[in-house]
Amino acid sequence: MEREKRVLPLIPLRGLTIFPNMVIHFDVGREKSIAALEEAMVNGQYIALCTQKDVRTEDPKDDEIYEVGTLASIKQILKLPGESVRVLVEGEKRVKILEYKQYDPYITVEVEIVEDDECEITDEHEALMRMAKDLFSQYVKVSGVLPPEVIANVEDIIEPGRLGDVISSYISLNGEKKQEILESLDEKVRLENIIEILKKEIDIIRLEKKLNQKVKKNIDKVQKEYYLKEQLKVIQEELGEDDEDKKAIKSYKAKITKAKMPKEVREKALSEVNRLKTVGGYSSEGGVIKSYLDWLVELPWSKETKDILDVEKAKKVLDDEHYGLKDVKERILEYIAVKSVSKSPKGPILCLVGPPGVGKTSIARSIAKAVNRNFVRMSLGGINDEADIRGHRKTYIGAIPGRIIYGLKQAGSKNPLFLLDEIDKISNSYKGNPADALLEVLDSEQNSTFRDHYLEVDFDLSKIMFIITANTLETIPRPLLDRMEVIEVSGYTTEEKFNIAKKYLVPKELKEHDVEEKILFSDKALYSIIENYTRESGVRNLERKIARVIRRAIKEIVEGKKKKINITVNHIKKYLGEEVYRIDEIENKDKVGVVNGMAWTAYGGDTLPVEAVAMPGNGKLILTGQLGDVMQESAKAAFSYVRANCEKYGIDVDFYKNKDIHIHAPEGAVPKDGPSAGVAMITSMVSALSGRPVRHNVAMTGEITLTGKVLPIGGLKEKTLASYRAGIDTIIIPKKNKKDLDKVPKNVLNNIKVIAAEEISTVLENAIIGGK
Repeated sequence: MEREKRVLPLIPLRGLTIFPNMVIHFDVGREKSIAALEEAMVNGQYIALCTQKDVRTEDPKDDEIYEVGTLASIKQILKLPGESVRVLVEGEKRVKILEYKQYDPYITVEVEIVEDDECEITDEHEALMRMAKDLFSQYVKVSGVLPPEVIANVEDIIEPGRLGDVISSYISLNGEKKQEILESLDEKVRLENIIEILKKEIDIIRLEKKLNQKVKKNIDKVQKEYYLKEQLKVIQEELGEDDEDKKAIKSYKAKITKAKMPKEVREKALSEVNRLKTVGGYSSEGGVIKSYLDWLVELPWSKETKDILDVEKAKKVLDDEHYGLKDVKERILEYIAVKSVSKSPKGPILCLVGPPGVGKTSIARSIAKAVNRNFVRMSLGGINDEADIRGHRKTYIGAIPGRIIYGLKQAGSKNPLFLLDEIDKISNSYKGNPADALLEVLDSEQNSTFRDHYLEVDFDLSKIMFIITANTLETIPRPLLDRMEVIEVSGYTTEEKFNIAKKYLVPKELKEHDVEEKILFSDKALYSIIENYTRESGVRNLERKIARVIRRAIKEIVEGKKKKINITVNHIKKYLGEEVYRIDEIENKDKVGVVNGMAWTAYGGDTLPVEAVAMPGNGKLILTGQLGDVMQESAKAAFSYVRANCEKYGIDVDFYKNKDIHIHAPEGAVPKDGPSAGVAMITSMVSALSGRPVRHNVAMTGEITLTGKVLPIGGLKEKTLASYRAGIDTIIIPKKNKKDLDKVPKNVLNNIKVIAAEEISTVLENAIIGGK
């Protein structure tokens, strides 16, 4: 059956949906809508009313107005003050917009009129109508917003389609739901939708009423309790039975019971509570007692976290967050394995020693995560007061507990992982030696009864897992060092730095700068940063350089030059400037009297050039370059050895009469000390006096004796890594240090030749050209 088509003026409705058989008035304010009304009044008083999708749109377009609306007849128009018009309309039939004919001065559309089919009302229709009427009656009763008379209006309707439209016009629905019902052309589907909506609305209204009753009941109860409490308070004040001090005492007693303190501590706390009764809470002494009791009740006397003793899970956590560090990880996994079979409460006291930036502090956090312990960090750098560890006695004004007790309160458990950072930076003064106070903290035989000066009661520290970090062991007092298990965390190789940068540093910096999808680093670019712009043992400076590259790349993206940047070696040069370090610049020419020494510092390994020159004179030995006492003694021993063995190396036996020897260590402003430069000094003297050059690709380390013996030294791993980074391919080490090569990464040993020397003659044969 062909449907009737008509061309009508259109008014887009904002936040309003009009159904057929619905009489309603609304205000019109837009010029186009008023013009459409005037046109409709002239031509039959019919107008199309369709809802616009967004109420905020002032001048909606075709796609911003729903296609299905209502054909309405205009019953009355009333002009309001200003430019607005109030219009009364009656919805008659559904219409569907086929085409927009014009937009100015008003919208005109061609519509198709959709009428409900005049079909036979079946039993199913009858059942749906009865259900809809019954539910609508319930809705009116529970909602309380519609007058009861509307129920009678609905009961008289016998057409399914009209019933759905009338009920829809009464119930409260959002715009999208109303439009969905308006677009339901099938009468049966329309009634089914309305039934479903009515059921849901009734349930929601009933739930709201139930919640409101519950809230009201609670409010009444609270108000009643408040009123009774206020009355009780007034009665107690009149009788003098209760005051603030008694409340405080009652509160402290409850907290003491809840804290589950050891018997001795509980007795001490209750004793202080009794003192508070005597002195009163408002006295100066009362304030001191309250502060003391606050500390006692807030400490974790009985609170513990349960260790996760899963070796595989712990291994995964450590491997996910840190690359390398094999010795540290192995020791932690050993601890977890032992803990899983042993009930010993004692935790290990590990001392991680290594240069800055190698991840000592961050691995402590990872260990805490792996074993499920709370983490607390205490920096010892610059501490020179014993009270910082043990606390102040209560006799002092402003006394507080030490930082150990403060850390435990912060951790919230008696078995946290406690990090003591930078223990080698600790110092002493007239206020006492903090290192001595730490002896009791770190001694597993004593720390179960650690006594803070402020608390004056014992606190069990034996369940704490202590991790200590240091750059060097030299400044740590021996008795303190004896309590620790030392694990060396040495510098990283180029390959390790590359893996750390690729797996951890780059993703971390990209995430922090929120450019994970916009910037990519090539492998060669990372190698370029590592080899040409950083020369450190750790990765802290490497992280800064990567962050700087990312910032420069972001600047380019923001300026609009590119949307995505793949960082290459050329980008690195552009962002970071000229290369700071070049391997081929490090003495790529054999020179007379110039030797590459291998040095160790608190910041890792380094190469230390030693220069010697022979000149006409009367046998003086001149030493420059801020050499310490030990290095000066090594130089004198080297001079004596060369003088005693000059014929052996083809040196003029009278050189000590007619020549002066000047030994210099470059970077003269930097203090240098240690015995391991002895072999380098002998080699530089022999080269300078014999005129034979030293191989530029050889570095050496070792202490010497007057008889030419090469003695072992420390820090071989750091020295070897530094030489490898500097591009040296041959190193000479003391024979007794060969065992230390196990700590050097295999990829470094595969690319470097190691010569083990027991006598200085072996060193000279391999270092000086034509040494034999």
